Amino acid sequence: MSELSSRKSQLASFDKLLTIMDELRDQCPWDRKQTIESLRHLTIEETFELSDAILDNNLEEIKKELGDILLHIVFYAKIGAEKSAFDIGTVIDSLSEKLVRRHPHIYADTIAEDEEAVKQNWEKIKLKEKGNISVLGGVPRSLPAIIKAMRIQEKARGVGFDWEEKNQVWEKVEEEMQEFKAEFNAAKPEEINLDRAKGEFGDLLFSLINYARFIDINPEEALERTNLKFIKRFQYLEKAAKEAGKKIEDMSLAEMDVYWEEAKKV
Repeated sequence: MSELSSRKSQLASFDKLLTIMDELRDQCPWDRKQTIESLRHLTIEETFELSDAILDNNLEEIKKELGDILLHIVFYAKIGAEKSAFDIGTVIDSLSEKLVRRHPHIYADTIAEDEEAVKQNWEKIKLKEKGNISVLGGVPRSLPAIIKAMRIQEKARGVGFDWEEKNQVWEKVEEEMQEFKAEFNAAKPEEINLDRAKGEFGDLLFSLINYARFIDINPEEALERTNLKFIKRFQYLEKAAKEAGKKIEDMSLAEMDVYWEEAKKV
């Protein structure tokens, strides 16, 4: 990797990007056509690509994906300037002001001796800023369910609504497991109330996510790692079966399990 640039060089690079954005918006048919709405789904896609690079711990790809997201930020700001609503300068100024405002333990006389105190201050200040009636009002509706559960729990903790010990949370997990089993394990399938079972399963997932938070595990990341592990092993199974002249759809579960166990050792 080349030597990291100085602050002066970084500002020059940012200025160059802004110039390129101006030129593209003026001269490129595709760039001229884009709107805030049309960029939305592309921004979401770029965010997931960054997430993949982070999970792979691929710093070169992280650099590239950060560049793609920065492009989108500059693009939105350019469109905002055209609408006389905001530009990249006011976006950055607003962010800087917010960071100062939400870190009173650095820029004012508030005391925060640990990470938890910082988080609680942040949530309280954010609630006051946004004027939300509910502490949970700032949780985006479109967040994936696991991430939304995490944010709900974090925000509730920010105002002191949380368990005190992790063993209490685990007891809640076991309680929810028993309630789910009681609802789902009906003697006859037709007696199962799927709506209630679904509700109990949701409660169980919520409590597991809560426990993960208490032991500093990101459940979204943990599940994605398991997804990737399953994909890797299943693809080994497919490849091994093909090399053995077998069609996976014609194999018994016991036959497939032999390759699955081999995959665990690879």
